[in-house]
Amino acid sequence: MKGFSFIQKWRNKIRIKGLHTVLLASNVKIVNCKIEIKGSANSLIIHSGTTLRNVQIEILGDNSLIEIGKNCIVGGNSYLSVKESTSLIIGEDSMLSRNVKIMTSDGHPIYQNANVINAAKDINIGKGCWCGDNVTILKGVNVGSGSVVGINSTLTHAIADNVVAVGNPAKVVKTDVSWAH
Repeated sequence: MKGFSFIQKWRNKIRIKGLHTVLLASNVKIVNCKIEIKGSANSLIIHSGTTLRNVQIEILGDNSLIEIGKNCIVGGNSYLSVKESTSLIIGEDSMLSRNVKIMTSDGHPIYQNANVINAAKDINIGKGCWCGDNVTILKGVNVGSGSVVGINSTLTHAIADNVVAVGNPAKVVKTDVSWAH
C-alpha cells in the first residue's frame, strides 16, 4: 500500500493538513472525489479493488479512522465522515449506492450542564453489505455482514447479519437473506 499518486491528486480534490496515515492499495480507483483530512494521527486506508466515484470523505479531529475493505464500491455523491476520535470500517465486498451518507458524529456538540450529550460513536459495516440510494447511517450503528439497507432508509441502530432493513428509522423486514452483485 502507498499514499496518493500524482494522477490521483490531479483528478481529485485532496486536502491533508497535519501528520496522518494514508494507505491505498495499488489498484484503487478514485475519480472526482473530495478528500479532506485535518487534525493529527488520523488514518485513511483503502484496500485493493475498491472504486470511489464523486465521493466526499472527511476525517476531522485527532485519532480517527476510515477503512474501506477490498472490492468495495462507493457511489456518486456519497459522504463518509468521521470526527471526534471515531472510526468507520466498511467490510470487503460491500456496495454503497448513490447519495449514501455515513456519519460518526452529529456535526456539532450539544451541551447539558456543561457536558456533551451527543458524543460521536464508531460505525462498522460488515462484509458484503449493500446500501441502496439515499441511505443514511448514523453514529454508533453496526451493520451485520451480508445485510441490505433499502433505498431512502435511515439506519439509527444495529442490524444483524443477512437481514433487509428499510424505512425511516429503518426496521428489519426480512431475515436470512443473501444478495449478489
